[in-house]
This record gives sequence, C-alpha cells and structure tokens, in this order.
Amino acid sequence: MIQLHYYPSTASMVPHILLEELAVPYERVLVDRAQDVQKTMAYLKLNPNGLIPVLTDGDLVLYETAAICLHLCDTHPASGLAPALGTPERAHFYKWLMWLTNTLQATLIVYFYPDRWVNAGNAAGAAEVRHHAEIRINNLLKQLDNELTRHGGPWFMGEAYTALDPYVFTLCRWTRNFAGAPARSKRQLGPYLQRMLDRPAVQRVLANEGLSPPFV
Repeated sequence: MIQLHYYPSTASMVPHILLEELAVPYERVLVDRAQDVQKTMAYLKLNPNGLIPVLTDGDLVLYETAAICLHLCDTHPASGLAPALGTPERAHFYKWLMWLTNTLQATLIVYFYPDRWVNAGNAAGAAEVRHHAEIRINNLLKQLDNELTRHGGPWFMGEAYTALDPYVFTLCRWTRNFAGAPARSKRQLGPYLQRMLDRPAVQRVLANEGLSPPFV
C-alpha cells in the first residue's frame, strides 16, 4: 500500500490532496517535526535530506514533492491529473510544476528560514533577507494571478483540474499570515483559492491534518 510520510501544513499537503482526489488506498505516516523525527536515522534512510514528504509504495521510496506528483499522475493516467504525454499542454504542465518547486517554493523557504542565509546571530541580516524574499514572493504571486487572468478558466491550467492545483493551493496557503499581500488578496487568486477550498478532497485533507482557519 502507498504510504505518505507527512507533517501538517508542509509540502506533503500537495500529494496528500492528490491521493484524496485519486481516491486510492493509502496510509498516512506522521513525521513529527516537533520531535525532530525527520532527523532520525530511520527517516534519513528514506530521505537523506531529512525533508518531508516521502512516499513509499512497496519497494519504491520517493522524495521530492514534484517527483511524487509526477509519479502519482503517471501511475494513474485515467485520472486526468496531467495532460497527455507529448502535448503542448503537458510541456506547460512540466514548466509550471518546476516553477512552483524551484522558484516559488524555494523563495518561500528563504522567507520562512532567513537565518539560513546569514551568519549566526545576524538578526538584522536575516530581517533584510526576509524582507526581500517577501517582495519577490509578491511578484511571483502576481505571476500566478496573471496566468489565471490570461486563460480565464477555473483551474490553474484552464478548464481542467490538474496536479498543479494542489501545489498552487498549498504554496499560496503558506502566505496566509503575510502582513502585506497574501495570495488571497490577489484579484484572481482569491476566488481561485476559495474554489480549491470547496473541493471535497481538500476539505478532507484539512480535516486529516487537523488544521484550523484561516485556511488561506
């Protein structure tokens, strides 16, 4: 059986939503970051980077959120969670998936952990790093908003709901406590995030992870 090693409100929410959308049997395995379980030898055997999520399926052990998403799409092609192989739509699906993980998510990590980018004890430097990361995140959110405006569809790729939507939702959710311009304040992202919240699979994930409002 598929096992998703997760922690609430982390990147593991993306495959968690996908698994609920697919309605396939799977088991959730809590990796308690509050107890540093992700740093234990047992977990590091699954992911030597000590990061969440990990998906296991028999002998398969897979980490990196985008890779897990692609695997779930490829092993469940009838779900329609990714465009057909070899099409322009599939190419754009790859582009946005890589952008989400390598550009937006990476910048969000800088925002939440600015001390990783300065010398120990440099509080002023960390504050400056966070400030510039927030400015960049706002511009990246505008890029998402512009894409929704461009095609006018209900989901990120237009009319079809895909694996990109849980990814966009999860990363936008991380901005919910921004004092400046959270994702929900954008003209198109606000209604889009509400449509995501209305999906039963998303509601189940929020309940499974024990999360409370505000959700976005």
